[in-house]
Amino acid sequence: MNYGIVGTGYWGKNHVRVASELAADGVLDDVVVCDVDRERAVELAERFDLDYCTDYRDVDVDAASLATPSTTHEQIATDLLASGTDLLVEKPLALDADAAWNIVETAEEYDRTLGVGHIFRYHPALTELKQWIDDGKLGEIKYLHTARFAFEVPRETTGVLYSLAVHDVDIYNYLLDRQPTRVYCNRDSHLRDGIDETATVELEYGDTRGVIHSSWQIPVFGKRRDLAVIGTDAAAYVDYPSDTEIELYETSVADLGDGQLELRNDGPTVHEMPEREPLKAEIQSFIDATAANRDPLASGTIGAQTVEILERAKHSDESDEVLSLSPTNSLTTRTS
Repeated sequence: MNYGIVGTGYWGKNHVRVASELAADGVLDDVVVCDVDRERAVELAERFDLDYCTDYRDVDVDAASLATPSTTHEQIATDLLASGTDLLVEKPLALDADAAWNIVETAEEYDRTLGVGHIFRYHPALTELKQWIDDGKLGEIKYLHTARFAFEVPRETTGVLYSLAVHDVDIYNYLLDRQPTRVYCNRDSHLRDGIDETATVELEYGDTRGVIHSSWQIPVFGKRRDLAVIGTDAAAYVDYPSDTEIELYETSVADLGDGQLELRNDGPTVHEMPEREPLKAEIQSFIDATAANRDPLASGTIGAQTVEILERAKHSDESDEVLSLSPTNSLTTRTS
């Protein structure tokens, strides 16, 4: 399989590194680097001994990663899919639902494999936590909470809702294996017009509630990225940078009758997971899916559904209302 990387900026350069490693392992045949910045394309091509080009329309490969700015995804993705290229598009798939579904429909029309870079589905601790939830180890899930904090200059094209909270919307859907029914969102934008640097998103999944706090304007925690999942029988905590560890809290609240409640908290135990690089696992999974003509774990449909939720969250902020989420658009998922 010949593979391309279109866009070699902050995250795209990691796709280049992983693709070159997979080529060295014999998984890929040739790898081509593409970026409109010739100097950057040349530098990466020389570092990893790869071919390069500066126009994505010159990328003639079987499959590719698309890691250009989100504002460009729809045009480049639909062109590459129509040319016969299977595509892994970095998150978010697009910045509005119509564009996202247009990419999905183009993949369907040309029978191409489409994946979206929801990389946390390949995070070792989250993969294990998903199994715990499915096995009922935490009991019924009551509450999820995520914090993604840093002190950074806001980006010029997308705010934290589409840059950071997008991860957690997909993580909650993945862990709970369902879509939310209602959403409420509040965003703050003080530094760049129209670019939110802080966002709080509340998602309802029936009786389960998920809260997402994201900000580029909180200096007091360092760079914080964590998740707590609270069940009726136990709770779990994941510090994302410690990607092979989960803390399990054996906790419960017993009703003793007559209004008496009793807490049980046996304290945390740390569980270790085998180490693996999420991006490498994601690209390998995408390559396997293209070979089998099936959808990867984070399919185009999943990516478009996530964009729909983000778009609804944005409308919630603008209207200052809790908004219902209707059943999302769906297309046939290929399993073989």
